Amino acid sequence: MIFNIAINPGRACRAATLCFFLQPACSLAEGIDTEHIYGFMIGSDVGDAGEREFQTTSTGRFSKQAGGYQAADQQLELEFVPFRNFRVEVGTTFAAYDIASVPGLMDRSLAGWQGAALDLRYRLLDRATSPFGLTLALESHGNRFDELTGSSARSYGTELTLAIERDVIPGLAVATLNVGYQPEWTHFAGVATQERESTLAVAFGLMAQVRPDLLLGGEARYFRKYGGIGLEELSGEAFLVGPTAYFKLSERARLTANWSFQAWGRPAGTGAALDLVNFERQQARLVFGLNF
Repeated sequence: MIFNIAINPGRACRAATLCFFLQPACSLAEGIDTEHIYGFMIGSDVGDAGEREFQTTSTGRFSKQAGGYQAADQQLELEFVPFRNFRVEVGTTFAAYDIASVPGLMDRSLAGWQGAALDLRYRLLDRATSPFGLTLALESHGNRFDELTGSSARSYGTELTLAIERDVIPGLAVATLNVGYQPEWTHFAGVATQERESTLAVAFGLMAQVRPDLLLGGEARYFRKYGGIGLEELSGEAFLVGPTAYFKLSERARLTANWSFQAWGRPAGTGAALDLVNFERQQARLVFGLNF
């Protein structure tokens, strides 16, 4: 018996092309781990039980309304997941300031140990088994320098963040919403009274997986800063936006980079287009992590 099989070159070419494009799509469909894909935001994933990681976070804040303003900090962190859905992070921070001719701020150039922080995260809902992911994070810190001015101070703060997350395209794109409240207590050296302030923050991030080791997207963050921890008096507001990239360097190493600029803002009581009193014109962050 003789089988006569005719092969259409055009159909074969189209089939080969289809297979080529389907192959990476299948490999990406495993899902996106969002624990570390953002620069300034947090994802709803917290890692697997037993995981341990070392992380360095470099943050820069640049430019005020006039003069020269550069503030940078380097945080060294240890993260571990003692049991399912719960992550613990402890860290210490070094900071540097270079401030010259900025209205309302003293000129200073200094660097030194800033303080320590504790970050606890608990995942309430896993988006792999629920309609969306939901994680509550509580970060507490104590600092030796005021974050804005670089002045010697004893500063204590807490950041309470709720992360809500949903896959836009499963395995390919994810969207995350952060809602946060940040009270801060600061006692400047040589001053009898203590300053209290608070910040409300809402942030939205969208990341897409271009290939298995690369995610690209962006973060948009809106802040309202108040005098007093009970949101008594508005001091200013700002909207920052910018691109984010996440690189999987190896099975153990990763890198996240973000640059944001202030697109809109307003100090309380003025008609300015930017709030460069309470916030910076530009912010940047680079995060390197290593599993061990």
